[in-house]
Amino acid sequence: QVQLVESGGGPVQPGGSLRLSCAASGRIFKILLMAWYRQALGKQRELVASITSAGNSMYADSLNGRFTISRDNAQSQVVLQMNSLKPEDTAVYYCYVGGMDFESWGQGTQVTVSS
Repeated sequence: QVQLVESGGGPVQPGGSLRLSCAASGRIFKILLMAWYRQALGKQRELVASITSAGNSMYADSLNGRFTISRDNAQSQVVLQMNSLKPEDTAVYYCYVGGMDFESWGQGTQVTVSS
């Protein structure tokens, strides 16, 4: 099993930045994919960004380059840098890791973008 601990959410004004971190522990040697999802109130959970163990990343089209995902394999940590935040980015953000035979989710961290 892999356990995940997220940090970095909170309130922020439109145009501001936040940095979400997710630290993994346990069977980290089996992690292949690390990602961030989000779920806004009343909406389905959606993929925000993902990054493979080789460092290949992908992003939701709607982000228009505002977010950056990075990964530290040695620290087993994945970071989501969010810039130029908009009210529509308000959601609970979840860390996700997956391997050949498992997947794990973090507990979620709230991001609220409001003036």
